[in-house]
Amino acid sequence: MKRGFYTIMSAQFFSSLADNALFVAAVELLRTSGAAEWQRAALVPMFALFYVVLAPFVGAFADAVPKGKVMFYSNSIKVVGCLMMLFGTHPLAAYAIVGLGAAAYSPAKYGILTEMLPPSQLVKANGWIEGLTIASIILGVLLGGQLIGDRLSHYLLMVDVPMIDTGIDTPPEAAIASLLGLYVVAALFNLRIPRTSAPLQPVAHSLVGLVRDFSACNGRLWQDKLGQISLAVTTLFWGATSNLRYIVLAWAAAALGYGMQQASSLVGVVAVGTAVGAVVASVASRLDRAMAVIPLGIGMGVLVIFMNVISNVWVAAPFLMVLGAIGGYMVVPMNALLQHRGHNLMGAGRSIAVQNFNEQACILGMGAFYTAMTKFGLSVFGAITIFGVVVAASMWWIRSWHRRNLRDHKEEVEHLLDLARTDHLPQDR
Repeated sequence: MKRGFYTIMSAQFFSSLADNALFVAAVELLRTSGAAEWQRAALVPMFALFYVVLAPFVGAFADAVPKGKVMFYSNSIKVVGCLMMLFGTHPLAAYAIVGLGAAAYSPAKYGILTEMLPPSQLVKANGWIEGLTIASIILGVLLGGQLIGDRLSHYLLMVDVPMIDTGIDTPPEAAIASLLGLYVVAALFNLRIPRTSAPLQPVAHSLVGLVRDFSACNGRLWQDKLGQISLAVTTLFWGATSNLRYIVLAWAAAALGYGMQQASSLVGVVAVGTAVGAVVASVASRLDRAMAVIPLGIGMGVLVIFMNVISNVWVAAPFLMVLGAIGGYMVVPMNALLQHRGHNLMGAGRSIAVQNFNEQACILGMGAFYTAMTKFGLSVFGAITIFGVVVAASMWWIRSWHRRNLRDHKEEVEHLLDLARTDHLPQDR
């Protein structure tokens, strides 16, 4: 791997670490302020909101500006959202601003990989990026749980600024304030990301032009016989797993009687399994064989339903780890294939923006659906059943879709697989 790759990994790790710790602090802030359960569930779709709304713009921006600068600007937006939450803005609105920063960050973070590395290294690079991201989720959720716990929050609240009343009086507020330091560390790494040799692409001069360009890119990826399948799989995967992050917190409270600090540890267990699966996939998988992992998605959906019969933590922990490992092994080659096809068809930043739009729209839709069901009295066990059935049935349909492509468009699919096998074949665009 090139030296700059490790700088990108470091920047991503600290920024994601802060994002996930902030999620736990925001949930606790809403809980201690007496907010309804549906508002806590709404944190997930609120984070996804700007991924969907700004998708036509952030991809073009990431292709028009050096990606290290894009990541620095985006990280600064996250700091603004963190400060808003700290100083009185409703947590849902403030967390949406953090999501705005993440929406702008992502096309640059993943797009620079396809500019820096050949196709043969994309699966490996994605394995490391996803593994490190999952590690940041593990540590972030655990860190958030510890920061709001009695022991650490006591020491944090003892810190004072002479002559200034900061208004930081509760454990979640102290946790949020301490997370600003992580965003600063991420910003320092952002400034060290090297400029690649990839040419910058001009941005359309009007909003209508940007939307039209994005719409064309979205259609191009959905029409590609490999891109459409990998996009469908990753869209469904992230839509389900991002909402399961909150569902596991609610399930741990309902099934095991856990508080927020203990429940956050179980989310970390899922993330440990995902990280292991991602690293194994980076070694064992190849770009041209990514489609072989689709049946794992069906199995993942079925396994989710079995959470309903678990009531013992000694069973829950290994079960959740296996569930996470299956997801990690599945998503890494699919992500890499999607990035490869997107880079060939339209450019790195635009392709990641299209990917984010679809994935975050699914997160937003499924999160809004779960939030609505929670508001009208659906139990967490019912939500788990619905999520499992949707994932299993959808993955089954996607596998059938790919088999039709192999039957009806065999020559086209084989040509695209040849591109995935070779680093030096010409691009499609």
